[in-house]
Amino acid sequence: MSTFFIGSYTQMLTPEIIGFGEGISTVQLDDNTGELKVAHTMKAVNPSCLTISNDNNYLYCNTEVGVVENPKVRAYKIKDDFSLEFLNEQPISGGYPCHIENLDNNIFVACYETGNMLQFPLDSNGKLLECANNHQHTGSSINKERQEGPHTHQVAIHPNKREIYVCDLGTDTIKAYCFKKTEFIAEPNYDIDVSKGGGPRHMVFTENGNLAYVLNELTGAVSILKNIDNKFEQVHTYDSLPSNYKGIPSASAIRIHPNGLFLYAANRTFDAITIFSIEGEKLKVIDYHFTKGKELREFNISPDGNWLIACHQDSNDTIAYQIKPDGKLIEKYRTKEIKTPVCITFLNQFIKSRII
Repeated sequence: MSTFFIGSYTQMLTPEIIGFGEGISTVQLDDNTGELKVAHTMKAVNPSCLTISNDNNYLYCNTEVGVVENPKVRAYKIKDDFSLEFLNEQPISGGYPCHIENLDNNIFVACYETGNMLQFPLDSNGKLLECANNHQHTGSSINKERQEGPHTHQVAIHPNKREIYVCDLGTDTIKAYCFKKTEFIAEPNYDIDVSKGGGPRHMVFTENGNLAYVLNELTGAVSILKNIDNKFEQVHTYDSLPSNYKGIPSASAIRIHPNGLFLYAANRTFDAITIFSIEGEKLKVIDYHFTKGKELREFNISPDGNWLIACHQDSNDTIAYQIKPDGKLIEKYRTKEIKTPVCITFLNQFIKSRII
């Protein structure tokens, strides 16, 4: 058995996004059949992104609500049966916090509405301390409806565990940060520009950290970034949508397979996962896998590389796909038990499964 957690929308976010979920679900994956079993549920308000400490002892989430509703970052203890025990919370000075990540003894939160990124240190018991840094982005880009101002969307940790990058959909920039001794600072000389109007949403790195792949929400394009003279630059772009697609792009998630051979990108209006083979510094589309659900918001790959779990925000479908040796997908199990699922986070691999 493998264990992962799903976060869901539990209430209305906007008139177009209405949540019916319960909070955070602990889910068991049968590694032989793909069957999914919900073992526990922790109630929380719009826990739309989750991150787990390296030792698998703690889970952290944001409550994605507008700035006027006083969003929070929350800490939980992961118990022996993988249920969650609430530890504490801290207020987030921002609106619509949509992504959360951890590094060493810090939690980082990106806020879409207000375009800022915050740092919360942790104490020795995994609890959140008060916000230590609040970095406000500025600027805009060419899409006047979606890029009228900064919209931070993801915090990405470089494999060297020193550099941190924040995708800003509103400015077509990936902002660079790092730790200088114990101080967390912005590094504007290392900011990365991507194609105008793309709207960078999420990014992933290769294992050695020399290349990165950025999924642009507004165009569906994948930007390839290369480390040239210690700074990342965009060197290629690839369409994740077929040339005959006539809809409005709405790219949602990107993941690299643990073997480094395949890249997967999801699009919500297309409701398919585009599968690329990674060929040096280039990509080649090998399949468009239609997921037969509505609003393909998120997917994640199991640490062993055998399974891909996808979830659909509007149709409530959570699907377990077996990953074939050629990178393509075979559906093995589908459930609608979890309502409005929007985030999937696996336990780290080094901890052996425990039986619930």
